[in-house]
Amino acid sequence: MTRQPRFLRSPLLPVLVVGLWGWVLLWSTLSGRLDLLLNVAFHPIVGFAGGVLLALAFVQLRWATRQRDVVAPRAWLFSALVAVAILVMPPAPSFSDLAASRPDSLPEAPQLSFFLPPEQRTLTEWVRLLRSQPDPELHAGAPVRISGFVLERPGEPPQLARLTVRCCLADATPAGMPILWPEEANLEADQWLAIEGSLIVQELDGVPVNVVKPTSIQAIPRPERPLEP
Repeated sequence: MTRQPRFLRSPLLPVLVVGLWGWVLLWSTLSGRLDLLLNVAFHPIVGFAGGVLLALAFVQLRWATRQRDVVAPRAWLFSALVAVAILVMPPAPSFSDLAASRPDSLPEAPQLSFFLPPEQRTLTEWVRLLRSQPDPELHAGAPVRISGFVLERPGEPPQLARLTVRCCLADATPAGMPILWPEEANLEADQWLAIEGSLIVQELDGVPVNVVKPTSIQAIPRPERPLEP
């Protein structure tokens, strides 16, 4: 019978793995990494779970040092390597690639915000409003102040977009607005921009729609919480 390596027979290995995953969950919550992956409403749950795992690791540590060698499955080692990889390599999802593969079916708004002044509406709020009131003449000339990432889809002009999530990126839904880009605009997918301007009416594929005519386009850093509910 093949003898297991020494590190797989150590009673401290399970303690290390449980503590490591606890730290991954807690650190992801405290460092803001979850803002790229998960709806903010679920962040406290992840942080609490990380604290529980750390507490369990501490309890296990008290008796693990008094135990004889045990044979731990190799899956424990693989799990530890995955946890270390998550800590070393922070998430860097491409919102444009993800949005390009998803349908534009926004979930219900968590609260009504259509009565805000036009310049205070977010991009997602504008998209919901324009879909609920499809007559483009109703909003022609309205001032717009929005931010989002450049969304590129094959065969379509670039849009400015945001991602909405019920839970996490697995159910992310894009909300995009057409922009009347100036000829000199040098756009890159996933680039974050803040745009000020107004809504005009243009025909796209023979259908009149509202399009943002910018008066100001400014490159901005990705916001700390890029996902919207």
